[in-house]
Amino acid sequence: MSSPFLTLEHDLTAPALPTGSPRLSWTIPPGSPAQTGYAVEVTAVDGTVRRSEHDGDESVLVAWPFEPLASREQVEVRVRTRAADGWGGWSEPVIAEASLLDASDWQARMISPREGHAAGDPAPVLTTEIDIPDDVVSARLYLTALGTATVWIGDRRVGEDYLAPGWNAYRHRLEHRVHDVTDHLLAAGPRARVAAVLGNGWYRGELTWDLRLCYGDRIGVQAQLEIETASGERIVHGTGPDWRAAATGVLADDLYGGQTTDLRRPGALETAAQASGAVDVLDDVPALEPALGPDVREVGTLSPLGNWRSPSGAQLVDFGQNLVGWLRIRVLRAADGQQLRVRHAEVIEHGELGTRPLRKARAEDVWTLPAVGPEEPLVLEPTLTFHGFRYAEIEGIALEDIELEAAVISSDLNRIGWFECSDPEVNRLHENVVWGMRGNFVDVPTDCPQRDERLGWTGDLQVFAPTAATLCDVRGFLTSWLRDLAADQRADGTVPVVIPDVLVPDVDSQFAAGWSDAAVVVPWVLYERYGDLAVLETQYPSMTAWAAAEYAAAGESRLWDTGFQYGDWLDPTAPPEDAAAAKADKGVVATAYLVRTLDLVARTARVLGKHDDAASHTERADAVRAAFREAYVRADGHVLSDCQTVYSLALAYDLLGTDEERAGAGRRLAELVEEADAHVSTGFLGTPVILDALCLAGRPDLAHRMLLQRGNPSWLYSVSMGATTIWERWDSLLEDGTINPSGMTSFNHYAYGAVADWLYRSVAGLAPAAPGYREIAVAPLVTGDLTRASARLLTPYGEAAVSWVLREGRLVVGVTVPSGSTATIALPTDDDVPAQVGPGRHTFDVAWRSPV
Repeated sequence: MSSPFLTLEHDLTAPALPTGSPRLSWTIPPGSPAQTGYAVEVTAVDGTVRRSEHDGDESVLVAWPFEPLASREQVEVRVRTRAADGWGGWSEPVIAEASLLDASDWQARMISPREGHAAGDPAPVLTTEIDIPDDVVSARLYLTALGTATVWIGDRRVGEDYLAPGWNAYRHRLEHRVHDVTDHLLAAGPRARVAAVLGNGWYRGELTWDLRLCYGDRIGVQAQLEIETASGERIVHGTGPDWRAAATGVLADDLYGGQTTDLRRPGALETAAQASGAVDVLDDVPALEPALGPDVREVGTLSPLGNWRSPSGAQLVDFGQNLVGWLRIRVLRAADGQQLRVRHAEVIEHGELGTRPLRKARAEDVWTLPAVGPEEPLVLEPTLTFHGFRYAEIEGIALEDIELEAAVISSDLNRIGWFECSDPEVNRLHENVVWGMRGNFVDVPTDCPQRDERLGWTGDLQVFAPTAATLCDVRGFLTSWLRDLAADQRADGTVPVVIPDVLVPDVDSQFAAGWSDAAVVVPWVLYERYGDLAVLETQYPSMTAWAAAEYAAAGESRLWDTGFQYGDWLDPTAPPEDAAAAKADKGVVATAYLVRTLDLVARTARVLGKHDDAASHTERADAVRAAFREAYVRADGHVLSDCQTVYSLALAYDLLGTDEERAGAGRRLAELVEEADAHVSTGFLGTPVILDALCLAGRPDLAHRMLLQRGNPSWLYSVSMGATTIWERWDSLLEDGTINPSGMTSFNHYAYGAVADWLYRSVAGLAPAAPGYREIAVAPLVTGDLTRASARLLTPYGEAAVSWVLREGRLVVGVTVPSGSTATIALPTDDDVPAQVGPGRHTFDVAWRSPV
């Protein structure tokens, strides 16, 4: 029997884990016999070995079978599995090391410059010197900041991450990150300088369209360097009152505004060597927690596709892809004092940089240069900010005097899902979804990455979560965000519409259907896609508190038809100046979401063994469903406000009580879609469910027709207009090439990219039928509009895949089922096919039958 492949917790790349009881997951090579048991072996640093043997076939997020690790404790872990023919080989060992898990582990203090600490002052560097023993065995740097911190030891930068430690609900919690800096110390010699450059980041940056400082007015760093020696001594160096501060040549840094740097001033390390300013210890610091999600890193680079002069004479550069990051500029020639200015935008309008959608965000980087010659070129990159852009305007230097590339940044998520089909524009749509997620998953899931917003809107993530969990492994990333959601959740159970919450707590920002419901939907998605029961256990108080608040908002009528709602936001018929003016009645939409939340909480309670809770939430859901039907649904299935969204929600969320209602609603939805010539007429909340609703109505042909529609509004309209990410509005760019006249439009918004989940589940036919894909549903909806499709997914049990080709009335389907999973097969054919298959590769060649 082959050896399994072992990972710990969420397969984090950090050297230390955020828990002392990491869960174990392993995959078994294809073709291996079925697992009937497993053994876990742990080897301590002193050579002590512990083993634990168990019966069973579990292999995903298996509980740690030993005493929890203490802070800093390190062990080597192996696993092997047993089958009917005996034990297999041990996995390759994996190091499990616990981070700092308790507040008492911290000796370092949060420090901030005593002078020059105002928001408009240059970015500071805080520094000290340390003695390094000559018998270093290992070293860890535990790092957090109010703002962002970039650390050097000697002349080497620590880590490859940016904007660390990220963005949290700072009023309640602050994550720290861990770096292995052993090599830094070994290279530094007997004495080294430790220096940290601070940026405003999200903590003191101007946030929201009001450009407000939403948290504190002083940034700081808390860093603890721990050195282990060959003699067993632990030496700790931490930030404290003995550190010194100085101002760097970064004169201004802001996430919206950009970065301004005077490179004639000494560099950060040179400045640190001369630092003499005092620091203050900041006592009012949020509770420190180990980071759960991956670092923000550079995940790629792009070279320019071309450059030209605009009608006004500006030098413009096109990188061919709407991205998030910054320009890396190699200056070959410059005069002393020459100023280089870079402006960014996602589109070109009237031949010029289209900056109107940025609103108040300047998105501008400025450098004042020293004299530069080609023998010693100078490399510039503004790493204390980021921009969303495809195009850049270069001012102050000739393009022949520089070399350019775009550095693409994102949270470093492992890709797990791939899709392809016979239509190149659908493939481009899928890639646009991938790029939109990449650009907006920068430590928190934001609505957009470019304008004066970039906030963690709950509604956007709620609809996109299934797609996100299919494209990438987002377990740690979204688990961290859910911790922030629970932390910012109000005492009455209501959930803010952005997380972390930086909006003024007025009526409009308190809570809303489809937005605040992320508190329930996102944990359920993580359980459904990854089999992560712990996220349900952790978030259950938050989920039930929101469900109670939402139910209370409906009142005795059980209809949530009062108070502020975003409704079916950005319905394409809404006027540009009023995105909430949708066709769908807001009470219908909000009450539909109330039923969905109560249903999901009931299912969660059942999974957790809380049967009384499950019964009470089911009873409430049934009561609201009955009130919905009484108030909004006619016997023939007609739903109040008679538009695509209300029928889609009623069908997808099982709000209808009789076969006549369901059939009538399905017919009316199909009529509305046909009347619209298969154009989309839904907003943020109707769009993610309309294709599923059409399939439930027995009209997958209309679902495919809508997917493949190229006219506006449709998914492929933006592709036909050259989009490389998903747009906020169906017509963010009008057919004449001008930008939508609204004051709110973005060319990188992932919400409408929720369609990608349907591509995997329905077009390719690869869907979870049990948590974590323990059971897989293979049911491609082959209508004849496409001639082939395929999806591949790295599930917790291993690789699953479905591919199909339609040719001359024959449908050939290939299915890959990972070890530990089974697949239920449902193909559009009258031929006999197995109802269920086990692990391995399977091929079916059948006569195709049209599903309509």
